[in-house]
Amino acid sequence: MTKTRLALAMLAVLLGVLMGVVSAPYAQLHLRARDPGPRGGPDAAGGPLPGLNAAQLAFFEAGQEDFREEEGVGDGLGPRFNLNSCAGCHTQGGIGGTSPAVNPQVAIATAFGARNSVPFFVKSDGPVREARFKYKPDGTRDGGVHALFVVSGRVDASGNASGCGIRQPDFAAQARAGNLIFRVPTPVFGAGLIEQIPDGTIVANQAANAPRKGTLGIRGRPHRVPLNGTTNVNGNDGTIARFGWKAQNKSLLLFAGEAYNVEMGISNELFQTERDETANCQFAQTPNDITNAEALNPAEALSGIERFAHFMRFLAAPTPSTNKPGGATSIANGRALFQSVGCALCHTPTLRTGNAAVAALRDKPVDLYSDLLLHNMGAGLADDILQVQAGPDEFRTAPLWGLGQRLFFLHDGRTTDLLEAIQAHASGPSGKYPAAEANGVIAAYNRLNEQQKQDLVNFLRSL
Repeated sequence: MTKTRLALAMLAVLLGVLMGVVSAPYAQLHLRARDPGPRGGPDAAGGPLPGLNAAQLAFFEAGQEDFREEEGVGDGLGPRFNLNSCAGCHTQGGIGGTSPAVNPQVAIATAFGARNSVPFFVKSDGPVREARFKYKPDGTRDGGVHALFVVSGRVDASGNASGCGIRQPDFAAQARAGNLIFRVPTPVFGAGLIEQIPDGTIVANQAANAPRKGTLGIRGRPHRVPLNGTTNVNGNDGTIARFGWKAQNKSLLLFAGEAYNVEMGISNELFQTERDETANCQFAQTPNDITNAEALNPAEALSGIERFAHFMRFLAAPTPSTNKPGGATSIANGRALFQSVGCALCHTPTLRTGNAAVAALRDKPVDLYSDLLLHNMGAGLADDILQVQAGPDEFRTAPLWGLGQRLFFLHDGRTTDLLEAIQAHASGPSGKYPAAEANGVIAAYNRLNEQQKQDLVNFLRSL
């Protein structure tokens, strides 16, 4: 076909579409589904749960204040850290969310005279990241967080670390050795609701729709640790963990304490010792943050990690949109397709809380779009990191609520395109990893026509 005839044909199709006379299948051949991007408008979350009483709301507000607070050297920041506040990592879509559009790690590297360089994988328009090494120099497993920055040279209003001489890890060398992986912040919206889902509900949902799951190759398992023929997790309590990319944390208090210690270097009542005990780099008593027995009111008496936990526990779930993007009809069609292709077999739309002590958390629907189980995600997403009993290619099904305003996707923030994130769920078997459990679902998604794919993506961006 000559260029002129091709141009005329394309013009005819365009006019036909505008006039409504081109058949739908032909028009769909020329339509390509696309990610409409993060939904605009007000934040979908960040406020307190409905139904909190005055005392509970005071705990939420005290926790929110601490969540926003920026720590300094004299407060116990570091000596190794990734950022100086919780909210810096968790702000997109509302406080408690995910990585913002402008990465605060770039500025913090040299703030107050600190002698850090910005690691090559930290970009101003990229996600907030933490780094982990797969293996130690002796070849044994590592998997732990290696903080990006040190306080060396930093002199802020609370302390002087000019005499601290520790240095950042050599991330470039670790990358060349194939030993470096990344994680991005998980949102904590509605975390108190997730915490109150009974283990029995998770297990019952795991067993539901077993024939269809089996046909599609979907398995999934709770994050439990086998011990002497029984199931056990988090010490000896025998229950299911549910927070973090690999569901490695059982409770919000543990999640808060670990983050305070690992991400900011703030020792606390759960993690009493510093991660780096270099003598001339210690500028606060250990632990840095403890219960204040002299406080005049209960909220002030709580330690920082307890305040963080209460903030997350009383943080409301995101509010989905009913008509954006794409309109109500497209969103409704997408919701139905989400079920029919099998996405909902792992991303369970709704679970339910049990008989919680707090009325605002008791017997409530939790529209999280997750089964909270670990799944084999295949070689394409495997990070080769073991956490407790989670394997190197296993990840917890990520809750999708709040997805409509998220900027970065997957555990390492590798893409901003939701369509790319969907396709990354498919991965064939390799010599090291089994095939991804999502392969059958992604194959069904790929058989949809482009308008159907667009409807499904519009539904996801409405959450």
